[in-house]
Amino acid sequence: MRSVGVEEELLLVDAQTGEPRAVSAAVLAVASRDAAAGEEQVFESELHRQQLEFATRPQTRMEELAAEIRRCRAEAAQHAEDMGVAVAALATSPLPVSPSVAGGRRYHWMAERFGLTAQEQLTCGCHVHISVDSDEEGVAVLDRIRPWLSVLIALSANSPFWQGQDSHYSSYRSQVWGRWPSAGPAQIFGSADHYHQQVRDMIGTGVLRDEGMIYFDARLSHRYPTVEVRVADVCLNPDSTVLLAVLIRGLVETAARQWQAGAPPARHGELLLRLAAWQASRYGLENRLLHPRTMRPAPAETVVTALFDHVRDALDDHGDTRPAQEALAGLLRTGNGASLQRAILERTGSLRDVVTECVHLTREQRPRP
Repeated sequence: MRSVGVEEELLLVDAQTGEPRAVSAAVLAVASRDAAAGEEQVFESELHRQQLEFATRPQTRMEELAAEIRRCRAEAAQHAEDMGVAVAALATSPLPVSPSVAGGRRYHWMAERFGLTAQEQLTCGCHVHISVDSDEEGVAVLDRIRPWLSVLIALSANSPFWQGQDSHYSSYRSQVWGRWPSAGPAQIFGSADHYHQQVRDMIGTGVLRDEGMIYFDARLSHRYPTVEVRVADVCLNPDSTVLLAVLIRGLVETAARQWQAGAPPARHGELLLRLAAWQASRYGLENRLLHPRTMRPAPAETVVTALFDHVRDALDDHGDTRPAQEALAGLLRTGNGASLQRAILERTGSLRDVVTECVHLTREQRPRP
């Protein structure tokens, strides 16, 4: 069974006002202190001082992955609380913020090179790693999962607000993230050799600093023997994160089986895939999406059902079908993070209340009554 690892980026906020706080170095120092006392160190800095990242250990059983995510979120919350702040699983800050770039030579290079693109890039994503047997299998997977990635944007959308305003997008993080020159859908590579040559050529231009800046929607990890899917917003509800991981493992396994059977990838070009991603970013689950098979509009629930049916055999083989069905039904019933944030704002009239309630939801499964 393929292993799964999850990386989540969390927003550091003032527990009272909800405003982002540039205290990641202090929070990481607390985490390092606790790690020295025996607690596993799972936290890392990110581009901005207002965010904190963690990475789970690889898991094969989804209930164990769920426990890992909850444990890491709880530890992040405790470390933050020790510094007088809180963590929120928000993909963008609802309140106005002036992002502060973290220290280190790499981040300073990025800030100098990319200017406002880097300065404004205070966004929090969820990256899912699925183990593959080889780079050749991994590239075959990348070639075959491309049309389905936009559906994951719609499911995870959790960034409706930007600098104190409604962006009119469900995932505005996707729009901000797309400003990086290497971000977005990739071509069909056909082989691991071609993939690696393209990466070398991109770095050779000097526009990108290193392989870590290959920001394809899905890529071969440069650190682990995994395919890394990078399109999702960080999810408000940890159950949604687990659902994403289940579906992505299903996509990877299904694609690997197609490759082994000699089935070619769908030939949708990058331009159509960009339109599908934009539609998912704009509307989430509230409108029509572009169907991955036809690239024509269809109701969101129809498209989500098509994704589920596409990976059903893999889910059956992993014992994930029933829990995934239940989690997906719950997500369609209650809405994604963007829907929940807008509902809180409608109820309270306050973006500060949106943040403070999302601090609670970051560790819990259901909104407060």
